[in-house]
Amino acid sequence: MQFFDTHAHIGLIYDDPIEQIRVIQKAKQAGVTRIVSINNSLHDFKKEYAALKAISGIYHAVGVGPSEVKSPGSDWVRIIEESVKLPNVVAIGETGLDYFKQFGDKRSQIELFITQLELAQKHGKPVIIHNRDAGKDIFEILSDRIPEKGAIFHCYSEDAAYARQCLDANLPVYFSFAGNLTYRNARNLHETVLNIPLDRILIETESPFMIPAEYREKKRTMPEYLVSTAKFLAEILDMNIEALSAQLWKNSCTVFGLSE
Repeated sequence: MQFFDTHAHIGLIYDDPIEQIRVIQKAKQAGVTRIVSINNSLHDFKKEYAALKAISGIYHAVGVGPSEVKSPGSDWVRIIEESVKLPNVVAIGETGLDYFKQFGDKRSQIELFITQLELAQKHGKPVIIHNRDAGKDIFEILSDRIPEKGAIFHCYSEDAAYARQCLDANLPVYFSFAGNLTYRNARNLHETVLNIPLDRILIETESPFMIPAEYREKKRTMPEYLVSTAKFLAEILDMNIEALSAQLWKNSCTVFGLSE
């Protein structure tokens, strides 16, 4: 079996490149052979990319999240446009809206989000979406501006009805589930995975956050923990883990435009 971690902040697990390599090696030993590294800040992207670019199975996304809305830098669009052309950069993001922590005003967040959707369309990349308490606005924006290559709702937190709304609108969206799927009280997530097509499901660690229940005594999530989330998902879906891992792998490769 092989697994694809579609969203990990490797630079937040450890700052030291040597420790980062060890994290990746342990993940590969566990069967997590591909990882999409997400920059914590656009300002950190070049350093993180340089540290990991030579490692097989590591891919990258580049973007400006809602937390950076007040200070993305005057040349942030240029940086993304240059970075998205680099080898193994497979997506723009994470980007989106966060109305929970109130990063700046809503209008500024929306403008930042829309610009990155336009960049994703221009450069033929999917977009990775951060959504916190902003589902209504994100749906309306995606209905008009979703890039052709689609969008990933990372660390999905809405309910099954929201996912169904997106699918009924024929939006090319995927739903990525993190370690919180393994919480027994996460009934909205359990209901969601049971009511969406299997070929639209992805999994991620959101490392170093969202620790799976099996590892709740740990201080941070590691990419190797992805296997625990996959096993829990297989249990919910009443599927053979080998068959599920193969489907998840195919879904991940499809959305990021990679060979299987």
